[in-house]
Amino acid sequence: MNIVADSFARSLRGGDEVLMTDHEYGAVQRIWQRALREAGLGEPKVVALSLPIESVEQVVDRLMEAAGQRTRLIVISHITSPTAIILPVQEICRAARERGIAVCIDGPHALVQTDVNIDALGCDFYTASCHKWLSAPLGSGFLYVHPRHQSSIRPPLLSWGRLLPNRPQSWSDEFMWVGTRDPSAYLAVPAAIDFIESVGLNTFRTRTHSLARYARQRLVALTGREPIVPDSETWYGSMAHVPLPPGDRQSLQDSLWQRFGIEVPIVDWNAGRYIRVSCHLYNRRQDIDLLVRALAELLKP
Repeated sequence: MNIVADSFARSLRGGDEVLMTDHEYGAVQRIWQRALREAGLGEPKVVALSLPIESVEQVVDRLMEAAGQRTRLIVISHITSPTAIILPVQEICRAARERGIAVCIDGPHALVQTDVNIDALGCDFYTASCHKWLSAPLGSGFLYVHPRHQSSIRPPLLSWGRLLPNRPQSWSDEFMWVGTRDPSAYLAVPAAIDFIESVGLNTFRTRTHSLARYARQRLVALTGREPIVPDSETWYGSMAHVPLPPGDRQSLQDSLWQRFGIEVPIVDWNAGRYIRVSCHLYNRRQDIDLLVRALAELLKP
């Protein structure tokens, strides 16, 4: 994402804008804030999606209503980090393309949780780390750039690009040798893919979504508060996202770990407090039951 921001911002002119939703990852917001400030363009335009989210059209229409004549790029999560929503990125890309707006998809949570068919999506950029649901090592990831943008993309560090005496022949060659580094994380990605394929994508998705749905139902029963998306595989995969009563985020997260040995994100988002439960192959219903019992004790008045 840093590569896209650094490269794309250099092509922008006064009055141009970059659009993103209020569900984007905090680090991504910071990346684009810095890139646009350094380009003399101010801040990204942040669009608040109407809640609760009930339809694909609701999301797409809200974004397109916010896009203006000077909107050059939409930065959008495939699956959001603070709210765990599967966003309709293919429909967003189609609508943006009709207006001549580029789209950069932030996809770390999408790998394995949902299909990532870049050709079908029709996006301009796709960025993702592989250490989350794919369970590859930290420091592994990929960047896709549509051919129409490749000539403007540059690495953050410039070195030889290719092993001497060869010289870079394409945009991607510049990323092959950017200085001394440990390539083991990248070399291990195929093993992570082989492991997931040995489990089976459908098996993974069915099992982890079923557990996330169980977590969502138990947490809704505990809190009496409704999530911001429907109870459907269309809107969430292996993560359950449920509102919590008002209170201090940090103290609750600390107590869950210190008293019960539970590590789970408690998120402050849009003036509300939420819990986001991630369910992988190593999780069981007993883990969810323990979480619910812990929360029942900690949330007592």
